[in-house]
Amino acid sequence: MNQSTALPTAESSLYAAYIGVDWADRKHDICLYDSTTQQIESCIISAQPEAIAAWVEGLRKRFPQGKIAICTEQKRGSLIYALCKYEFLVLYPVNTLLVANYRQAFAPSRAKSDPTDAQILVELLLKHWDKLKAWQPGSATLRSLQQLVENRRMLVAEKVRLTNRITAALKGYFPQVLEWFEDKDTQVFCEFLTCYPSLKAAQAASKEELEKFFKSHHVVQAKTIEHRLEQIQQGVALTEDAGIVEPLQLLVAALIAQLQVLLPSITTFDTKIEKLFESHPDAELFAALPGAGPHLAPRLLVAFGEERDRYQTAQDLLRYAGIAPVKESSGQKSWVHWRWSCPRFLRQTFVEWALQTRKYSFWAEAFYQMQRQKGKTHQAAIRALAFKWIRIVFRCWQDRQPYDEVKYLMALKRKGSPLVQNLALLAEAE
Repeated sequence: MNQSTALPTAESSLYAAYIGVDWADRKHDICLYDSTTQQIESCIISAQPEAIAAWVEGLRKRFPQGKIAICTEQKRGSLIYALCKYEFLVLYPVNTLLVANYRQAFAPSRAKSDPTDAQILVELLLKHWDKLKAWQPGSATLRSLQQLVENRRMLVAEKVRLTNRITAALKGYFPQVLEWFEDKDTQVFCEFLTCYPSLKAAQAASKEELEKFFKSHHVVQAKTIEHRLEQIQQGVALTEDAGIVEPLQLLVAALIAQLQVLLPSITTFDTKIEKLFESHPDAELFAALPGAGPHLAPRLLVAFGEERDRYQTAQDLLRYAGIAPVKESSGQKSWVHWRWSCPRFLRQTFVEWALQTRKYSFWAEAFYQMQRQKGKTHQAAIRALAFKWIRIVFRCWQDRQPYDEVKYLMALKRKGSPLVQNLALLAEAE
């Protein structure tokens, strides 16, 4: 381990040592500040689990008393997973942009190196520890649920990508099948294309064979089956050019094979998410929210978490989630803009749920219409609705009381909210 000169620090030392770790796939650059000697040291360790465990064991022997603060840019991943099991380590994950901006403030040339970044992380701990928040792991249930809902969302996005590519390819040689099946993300659609990859193949099948196929896939309405059979027989091939049909047919077969594997995987995720969500003590609170449903309710639980003292006010959560806009001013000018740096999955969760509430909450639709009447775009109106919803749910979350639509409407009426008047107008219009 290399030793260098002392690093400027605050007078008081909360920890036995302060460590900055610039992580990478194969190695980690480490900068350590010893609170006793007030000296900094640097070293490099392997990213292998055995190397990390040996390094931590060495820290425990060197600093048998007191805790050690570790600052890293990784908020989730192998390094955090390896370190969070040690109780004497206090982890401070920071945003990558924070380190980049801090570095650029003193190095406008944008010069960068891993050892320098590790030292910057130590400086952030020593000089700005009061502005950083120590990482507090939630329960195993919540952490598992967080991984599941995020990974499920990723798989759903992959499903959309696959169905879009399948649709685009089918439009090039077999567009009729897109009309026969409204939903493309189903096993019946995949199996139909596996059995009948082209219009010619479908027309070559007998009426009895096609009827058997549809009935075996739970298509029970005789009119629906008859209509599809007529369309199949009356269909005209878009093209019979082998140079077009064969490559696209191979592409569709490859994409269908991926989709067939993906669909049951998403179902497995749904089952596991439902089981974990129902076992959480806050499940009832989030399940009662209008429009949350089996997919968004677990995501909302993860978004709020279990630490009720993490946010002092709803505004703190709004800022963190990126729902609250950012106001900037300079001289006589001021402007408001979208918050760029925030957890995108968290913001996406609130926005998607706010959109759903329009169908299930009477006042939510009225509020949305009010925003539109003010000249706001659809997206701006939905974000404004999400802003309002978070403030409401935050109070329910703090008080551990499920949301009650009737109680909220009565509260609006007592306060003389203009939203109540708009609700009356909306009711008359209907």
